[in-house]
Amino acid sequence: MSDTAAFGTPLLVVTLTSLVIKLSVFYALHIYNRVWRYASVDEIGTLAIATLSSWIVCIVVFFAVLKPAGLVPMSYPNSIPFIDGILTMLLVGGVRFAIRLVYAFSERRIDNVTSKKVLIVGAGVTGSMIVKELRSNPQLGMTPVAFVDDALPKQHMYIHGVEVMGRLSDIAVIVDIHGISEVIIAMPTVSGKVIRDVVQACKELKVKSKTIPGVYEILSGSAVSQLREVSIEDLLRRDIVTVDEDSIEKLISGARVMVTGAGGSIGSELCRQIARFRPKELIMLGHGENSIFTIHNEMKTQQGVAISGAVKFKTVIADIRDRERMEHVMEECKPQIIFHAAAHKHVGLMETNIPDAVTNNVLGTQNLVELAALHRVQKLVMISSDKAVNPMCVMGVTKRVAELVVGDAAARRKCPFVVVRFGNVLGSRGSVVPIFKNQIRNGGPVTITHPDVSRYFMTIPEAVRLVLQAGVLGNGGETFVLDMGEPIKIVDLARDLIRLSGLQEGNDVDIKFTGLIEGEKMHEELFYEHEQAMRSSHEKIFVCVNDSALKLKAAFSDAAADPRADAGTDTEAHAELRRESLKLARDLEREREEFSFNIEHLLIAARSGDSDYSNELLKAIIPQYFNPALDRLNGMVNIGVLA
Repeated sequence: MSDTAAFGTPLLVVTLTSLVIKLSVFYALHIYNRVWRYASVDEIGTLAIATLSSWIVCIVVFFAVLKPAGLVPMSYPNSIPFIDGILTMLLVGGVRFAIRLVYAFSERRIDNVTSKKVLIVGAGVTGSMIVKELRSNPQLGMTPVAFVDDALPKQHMYIHGVEVMGRLSDIAVIVDIHGISEVIIAMPTVSGKVIRDVVQACKELKVKSKTIPGVYEILSGSAVSQLREVSIEDLLRRDIVTVDEDSIEKLISGARVMVTGAGGSIGSELCRQIARFRPKELIMLGHGENSIFTIHNEMKTQQGVAISGAVKFKTVIADIRDRERMEHVMEECKPQIIFHAAAHKHVGLMETNIPDAVTNNVLGTQNLVELAALHRVQKLVMISSDKAVNPMCVMGVTKRVAELVVGDAAARRKCPFVVVRFGNVLGSRGSVVPIFKNQIRNGGPVTITHPDVSRYFMTIPEAVRLVLQAGVLGNGGETFVLDMGEPIKIVDLARDLIRLSGLQEGNDVDIKFTGLIEGEKMHEELFYEHEQAMRSSHEKIFVCVNDSALKLKAAFSDAAADPRADAGTDTEAHAELRRESLKLARDLEREREEFSFNIEHLLIAARSGDSDYSNELLKAIIPQYFNPALDRLNGMVNIGVLA
């Protein structure tokens, strides 16, 4: 009893000292400003650091201050600070995490009673995020019941209390046993084939399916808030395209960049991505005032660089066919880099408006490259189309002529002008996807010309990233072709869209085959026969090399490297090599002169509105051009005239 009385005062001193130290440390580490209902690993770590720090300080003060100062007798038990630290950890941590457990159990009880059961496809980082958010937000009315994942090490493991119950092939069994009413696809980087298989399985099981857009979109916000219905882009999902952002930034940062056709699908995405690299000024040029107004308004209100004032934006309403107007624009804006996306692209409309297709796609491009050369533009990148290869339509042949205009200017003037050629992009104006969606919305039928017709597809952001990369790679005169992957059957695209709309082909919406339109290709091409496709330094970009140029280069190289020239022997053979190379050079020069002559007359015919003569000159410039509809019409006209 006397010992207890003797230790009463020291115990009070130790307790008050410990209390002051712990309160100070806990306050400094913000232990009292945390919502323990949402406690996680971060809170556990902070709490451990706080208790350990306060414990160490208490031990130091106990042995270095209180005992030497006589405030605590030497006979006072040395174990007291250690016992105090253990009790502090248990009490402080236990109380706080008890709060977290109470809320967690109450949320799960509410979920199990009122919400729908959810199966999550993909037991990775994204799937983990989905489970945490669903658990933290019972008002969403969704309870995660199980994962499926093809990774063997994850089988029958638990993530946030949810078991990985099987592989993707087990979806049907798990849905049936557990009464799943919705499937969330949490695999933002998986291939489109996997997405299609999961969506098809859900369709057969009559359960809804939703997906996560992509990893970078998830990181920019709530994973659950970005859950959406599976789209056609998900079904066609391609590998993630990586580009050398450092080299793109080096090209664009601090430069005055002009985008023609800035209000179009490709042009507007070019503006968005270029702005990220902080050019000195972004000049958005277009003929349609509404589309330019829209992209300018978006850049001002949604782009961080615009809001911060890091990039100056300039809008220009101009027609690239108007040489005088474009001269004023070039003199005023002084662009250093030009991305040329302005063009007429609607195939059907151009068939009946040949003069306008020529003046816009050919004359407009010629104006731009000539002015760009005159004003010493550092780089010009023209956007072309796979329809320019062995063209069977007016749009395609005018784009091919525009390619040659850029290449000719690059060769004659030694300018760093390049062409980038690629196929269809999802979501662009006039693409089949919005047409099919509208037909489905109206009850069908979905019209397709032929069951075997196929096309290349890629997303607009992917195409633009590769265009920017090609701009870095180009030195002048190259035609770059983007790796479009495998062609996709249009009928498969239509069937996927019908399924995604929650309908069935044959019962709700029919597919009707109307027959190939004259001039329509069964399959698009990316290269001419005379072009050799070579891999560039980027795995997703090819560079086309013209056979004639290769032969000329080889002939000159062979003549220069022939050892007989230096040895003075067999001079006739060496002279023959040189004659052959010079003949090739003269042929190329004659082709260039003939090209210039035909272009001049083509533009005269187009300006005068002569569709027939314009079409004949297009065939003279591009021998591979074959348009059966126009050829037959011209034949009928000629027969009538002769009669």
